[in-house]
Amino acid sequence: MATPKLRGSALAAGTISAVLTLSACGSSDSGSGGDGSGELAGTTIVVSTFPFGVEDFQTNVVEPFERATGAKIEIDSGSNADRLTQLQLAGGNPGIDVMLISDTFAALGQDQDLFQSFDAEDVPNLNELHEFAVDEAYAGPAYTYQLNGILYRSDELSAEEAAEWSIFEDPALAGKVALPDISATAGQLTVSGIGAAYGSGPYDVETAFTTMGEWAPDVLQFYTSTTEVSNLISQGEILAVPTIIGFVPPLVASGQPIGWIPPTEGRYMATNRLMIPEGAENTEGAYAFIDYMLSQEAQEASLATDLPVRPDVTPAPSFTGLMGENAGDPVAMGYETLSPEEITKNRTDWVDRFAREVSGK
Repeated sequence: MATPKLRGSALAAGTISAVLTLSACGSSDSGSGGDGSGELAGTTIVVSTFPFGVEDFQTNVVEPFERATGAKIEIDSGSNADRLTQLQLAGGNPGIDVMLISDTFAALGQDQDLFQSFDAEDVPNLNELHEFAVDEAYAGPAYTYQLNGILYRSDELSAEEAAEWSIFEDPALAGKVALPDISATAGQLTVSGIGAAYGSGPYDVETAFTTMGEWAPDVLQFYTSTTEVSNLISQGEILAVPTIIGFVPPLVASGQPIGWIPPTEGRYMATNRLMIPEGAENTEGAYAFIDYMLSQEAQEASLATDLPVRPDVTPAPSFTGLMGENAGDPVAMGYETLSPEEITKNRTDWVDRFAREVSGK
């Protein structure tokens, strides 16, 4: 994370204290603004998040925070692209205090000076995270992450076969595989994985696009959403597809012959990050909410859907069973994050080229 100006005011101390007393607070209806006491009581914190999983987010994170602090959380939701566009048009008056957003869009926003920096003086739990979660390239920390791997039909392929990128050039699987569009979360991760496996590294898009372009005629579909992936694999229309791990546990738990495995090489991960927009009205509330989201309690409460970024919190068995050795430490598993600088300066060109050289073939 970029180095910000140091803070440490009495108000910040009061808000953090309110969060740390969470476990002692009783329950109340989340819409009431809670019965907690402290500097945040009666204030409103506007949190912008993804359009999916809002109900779980409300139950696992928002309601406990409201009870602890007496603050009221107002939730705004939408896609990464739509919410970033709203910030661009806001003219420094975002109407948002905290934004949960994917790393690619966080980087795009940073490049336009749409987000402000903060540090452990403001958010003490930053000191409790895996190193990758507090990457200095970002103004805000990761609160969860997504691993890219291969989803496959275990009644047709072995895990060893599925772990090789070469499976997508196997003539026997022509018309039975899918690939992500570069706009999907798994898209850039897959391009970088193939660039690393077949070329000189994760930003060798020349090799990646050439390789994927050669595979394209035998690809059934270039998907843009995980819903498409779920349908294709569940119905047996495809036997293998690169995708993120986040939505896989329910598919495996359904009893269908479906597995997921990290690739043998070219392992890259994405993160979802907690960002504070420039011009946010309630920065003290934002610090407190972010600190709570990074707490052991909140990370454990979100294990059914999110991979934790704290070393003292172990992922749920539904994830560890897929992740294998060193589950819970993606870096030890061989995963790397991508440089936001490389992504932002090349994204428009790469998206255009992918459409021409890969998915358009």
